[in-house]
Amino acid sequence: MDPEDFRRYGHQVIDWIADYLSEVESRPVLSQASPGDIASSLPASPPAHGEPFENMMADLETVVMPGITHWQSPNWFSYFPSNSSGPSILADLVSSGLGVQGMLWSTSPACTEMETRMLDWMAELLGLGDRFRSTGSGGGVIQDTASSAAVCVMIAARDRATGGQATRKGVSSCSQQLTAYTSSQAHSSIEKAAGIIGMGRDSLRLIDVDDSFAMKPDALREAIKADIAAGCTPFLVSATTGTTASGAMDPLEDLLEICREFNIWLHVDAAMFGTAACCEEFRWIQAGCQEADSYTVNPHKWMLVNFDCSCLWVADRGALINSLSILPDYLRNQATDAGHVIDYRDWQIPLGRRFRALKLWFVLRHYGVEGIRAMVREHVAMVQELASLIEAEPNLQLAAPCPLSLVCFSHVDGDERTRQIMEQANASGNLSLSHATLGDRFVIRFCVGQWRTQRSHVEAAWKLLKSLSA
Repeated sequence: MDPEDFRRYGHQVIDWIADYLSEVESRPVLSQASPGDIASSLPASPPAHGEPFENMMADLETVVMPGITHWQSPNWFSYFPSNSSGPSILADLVSSGLGVQGMLWSTSPACTEMETRMLDWMAELLGLGDRFRSTGSGGGVIQDTASSAAVCVMIAARDRATGGQATRKGVSSCSQQLTAYTSSQAHSSIEKAAGIIGMGRDSLRLIDVDDSFAMKPDALREAIKADIAAGCTPFLVSATTGTTASGAMDPLEDLLEICREFNIWLHVDAAMFGTAACCEEFRWIQAGCQEADSYTVNPHKWMLVNFDCSCLWVADRGALINSLSILPDYLRNQATDAGHVIDYRDWQIPLGRRFRALKLWFVLRHYGVEGIRAMVREHVAMVQELASLIEAEPNLQLAAPCPLSLVCFSHVDGDERTRQIMEQANASGNLSLSHATLGDRFVIRFCVGQWRTQRSHVEAAWKLLKSLSA
């Protein structure tokens, strides 16, 4: 494909994307495909000879689109928001065109230095304080997901507790069993990380929650004391600012006090709801996180940046680098050896990395801080209004506190009726909802976060839900 062909076909692709985004609301939100439908429409073997580009564009509609669940629909209220805004898409296109391999500063200085500045911008935007900024001993890095961030943090925390013995000689060489702690409502990525780093999932303690589904500080303290008495080495507490299931807020200040008491690393997972802290009136969700050891938020959820872009900050970048750095001779260069630059390969699991900071740069410059704040405020207001309607409806009941943009509710007749309502709503094609289990109850989750969602979409969804609940 020569440059002129690329230009011509590129225009076609941009037009196709623009048309898709302009009419995505008219499509059924959930894919109507059955298992195997897409695979059966693809040849069993690759083509022996190249095909015209027009054939591929035609097959997008006939082969790919029937199997797409439309996360960009304004009627997407399921799981979590997954925004893909115009500026972010275009920035990703530029990144793909440049084909940068940003493993070292020397392999593209702009990739590294822009990322460092963007993470400092984000720390200011979210009120994280100076402790996480690159101007001190901390700093930020873009990971693919909060799951990868959890693995990196857990490795660094483990090595801090064992003096690096686990990384150098293996976990089994540690004289004491390592233990980590998180809420029973925490994201499953924390449990997965425990398995990945070799400590074993059984060594992750799931701490009980209170009536609002937030971690109980007293239960955490007792679990730590019991493990120490049994000869274990507690090394990490992972707190959550907005759990996936219900949006619960762990009491960070109380957990921070406990971590200081026992010299344990405190990680804060704000992947889904941390964006809300860009607004002063929601900054309360950050209280205590400024003194944590690490913090993560996903702009690829609620901040108009398309996947993947997960921001991780550490208060002591040395701890992260010491655990993840390895320097074979073929990566040596003058800038690295002089110690004057950041090499982000030492801040993540893989060696290679894309130029993801471009997406943050484009989005922050296009919308500005006030544009992002306006979106967040509007989404929170929509959900608060919906929560009030649910609370006033005799057949429905709120299942958890609703401080931000997620509301959980159930039918008064119990789990089967609640499940039936969700399945009927999803089958309508007019929206997508997901569920969770809170305590022993099956609940419907209704999350607003897509930038295209307007009050009319929430009102239509409520009208449907109310009719199904009668």
